[in-house]
Amino acid sequence: MQELTFIRDRVGPIRLHVLPTDRFKTFAVSMFMGRKLEEDTVTPTALAPFVLRRGNAAYPETKRFREALDHLYGAGFGFDIYKRGDAQIVQFRMDVINDKFVQDDRSLLAETLSFLGETITNPHTEQGGFSSKYVEEEKETLRKRLDAVVNDKIRYAAERCIEEMCEGEPYRLHPLGNRDQLKGLDAENLYTAYQAWIREAALDLYVVGDVSMDAVKELVAKHFRLSGGEPAAYPEVSVRAGRGTVKTVTDRLDVKQGKLNLGLRLPITYAHADYPAALMYNGILGGYPHSKMFVNVREKASLAYYASSRFDGHKGILTIQSGIEFEKYEQALAIMKEQLEAMKRGDISDVEYAQTQAMIANHVREIQDSAHEMIGFDFNAVLSGKTRTPKQLLEAVKSVSRDQIRAVAEQVELDTVYFLRDRKEGDAHADEAL
Repeated sequence: MQELTFIRDRVGPIRLHVLPTDRFKTFAVSMFMGRKLEEDTVTPTALAPFVLRRGNAAYPETKRFREALDHLYGAGFGFDIYKRGDAQIVQFRMDVINDKFVQDDRSLLAETLSFLGETITNPHTEQGGFSSKYVEEEKETLRKRLDAVVNDKIRYAAERCIEEMCEGEPYRLHPLGNRDQLKGLDAENLYTAYQAWIREAALDLYVVGDVSMDAVKELVAKHFRLSGGEPAAYPEVSVRAGRGTVKTVTDRLDVKQGKLNLGLRLPITYAHADYPAALMYNGILGGYPHSKMFVNVREKASLAYYASSRFDGHKGILTIQSGIEFEKYEQALAIMKEQLEAMKRGDISDVEYAQTQAMIANHVREIQDSAHEMIGFDFNAVLSGKTRTPKQLLEAVKSVSRDQIRAVAEQVELDTVYFLRDRKEGDAHADEAL
């Protein structure tokens, strides 16, 4: 695997990460804006990028804003909002074709960074605040996004399990905020909140393409209007041990299929030396179609419509998700617990071991085929303080032994059992909302 290395520098509070390469015909640009997950700020932080996408000072009307992207040969522009560890992160993404592949004297990368810098640091305002029209319309957009989580019962059950498991922790909060807080946001107080956020945000700008760090630094200094200062750091992640007892929660809604989710504590994060072994553990337990959860709960016992696991390497939390018939709860839970015990005994077949290793290796290799995947992988180092290249991770995964996987399994503690099932007769409670 050929290694490509990011070059690091900074412009004021912005950390710069540039990967000079002619592998791609486009420039990939990502701006990460992060802050600590907090009750009072999670919703305005989630709403802000929806408003920013409507217009900036140079292109205040949404139609002109979008036409500017068309003028950049259909440059892509979008954003994601998510949480990593105890941080809420907004990622703005842009893609634009490399100048050498078009007959144009302009620097398309320069215009792209100008567009992004203007959008983030010089947004469209009216009378000292955001546009009231844009704010009200995007509040409705965000409200619909939150409703979509509630209406998708697989996602809803996953969020509720985390909410119960992490009660009292920042990680319990949904990165899109909550609907109740939306009511109190308007053009003025949202703009004030945004100004406070951008002053304290952890800012990381990535550029991948045929360009030098010096050229990127010059463009960022010109187009991102931010005061100087040291780059902000991400909050230290709180990795908690299990509570000693298992918390059991049952919700009743209008559903036709039960959702049985388990929340487990695993005191291993991305920076930990045992992270590759934790990846192997999750893959064998429930990460892939050949995994224990899928084969034993779904295929052999025919108890689940789906059964899988997910490991959050920035928080030290592992979750198991399944869809079952209501009356199969006890049986399904017993088989799930047996898989956890099997992992602690080191009961790992040659097929489970080899296929998991191969699946992880394929995923790591595929990172090199996408500029944004490479950016996302490298950003793990910013969040964790641990620099690990794809090649290093691949080699580490290949060297993981069964004993190392069993050592990880012995650290896993079942924390929360969450079950979403149908209503009791006469139950009139309304659906819970985020």
